[in-house]
Amino acid sequence: MAGTVAYLDLAEFKLVSVVPASFIDEVELRTPGWVDRRLLMASSFIDARLCKRYDAPFKLPYPLAVVEWCQRIVSVDVWLRRGVAATDQEFQEYKLQAVQAFADIREAADSAEGLFELPLRADTDDGAVARGFPRVHSEYSPYVWADEQAQLGRSEDQGLR
Repeated sequence: MAGTVAYLDLAEFKLVSVVPASFIDEVELRTPGWVDRRLLMASSFIDARLCKRYDAPFKLPYPLAVVEWCQRIVSVDVWLRRGVAATDQEFQEYKLQAVQAFADIREAADSAEGLFELPLRADTDDGAVARGFPRVHSEYSPYVWADEQAQLGRSEDQGLR
């Protein structure tokens, strides 16, 4: 996975994950490096979905939405690796969060409906959300509307409109 950047490392994952750190430690103790590898794979998946539209792999500081998606995806992996009953209510919540992360990534990658504000690729202009400048221009001062409204009112009073 050359060129791929993991948006979280093991220490950061423990800080932002909703999975108890003891569960993460348990998985890491049984299979050293597995969590880091899953974080790298989730990051690679996110990049693969978003690279046609956005400047992926993203540069530091990573967009928080991307970090959150990575955390949600790998949290379910950690639960499954540790072992969990399929009917566990807590696991079902983690699973729903991962499903939502995949839906969010799909939405962000959609050039027609993608509404996530992420760094765009420099070589494309596909109408994605962009920051930086207004897309309108007006020669009027902020007070001209009041003058125009007064003029309109006078015209209506005189029956000219």
